[in-house]
Amino acid sequence: MQKSLHIDPNKCTGCLQCEMACSYENHGVFNISKSRIKVFNFEHAGRKVPYTCTQCAEAWCMTACPVDAIRIDGKTGAKVVHEDVCVGCKVCTIACPFGTVNYVVATGKVQKCDLCGGEPACADACPTGAITYVAADWTGLDKMRAWAGKTDTQPRAGA
Repeated sequence: MQKSLHIDPNKCTGCLQCEMACSYENHGVFNISKSRIKVFNFEHAGRKVPYTCTQCAEAWCMTACPVDAIRIDGKTGAKVVHEDVCVGCKVCTIACPFGTVNYVVATGKVQKCDLCGGEPACADACPTGAITYVAADWTGLDKMRAWAGKTDTQPRAGA
C-alpha cells in the first residue's frame, strides 16, 4: 500500500524542523528558503500550519508539463520532477492549484515534494507528530478540501 504525508495542523508548534530537514535532505544545507515544505503563519488565528504537495491523484502539474519532466515514482507514487528533463518553463507552477511547485532561480528548474524516496525527512524531523507518513487511503483534492475545512475558522459574509 502506498503512503502519503498526513498533516495535523493542531499539533504544529511552528518550530520549522520540517523545513530545515527538507532543505538539508534535498540541498545539503539548513536553509528554509530551499525547503519543499513551508510552515504558514496565520497570525490572527495564532496558528502555524505545515503545507506541501499533496501528490494529487489527478496531478495537474504533471499533465501540464510540456516536456514530461514530472513523472510518477513507481515505489512511492510521488509525482517527481526530473531536473535533467525540466526546461524551467514554469507551466507546472501555474497549473498547481495549491502553489506547491516552486521555481528555483539558482537552477532554472522547478522543485516540489518527492516524498524523499519513501522516507520523508519532514515527518522524521517533526517533534510533535504534526507531520506523519501514513497509509494513503485518500489523497488529492478531497484531502486538500478536508484540510482547508479544518483550518477555516473565519465566519462567512452573510452567515
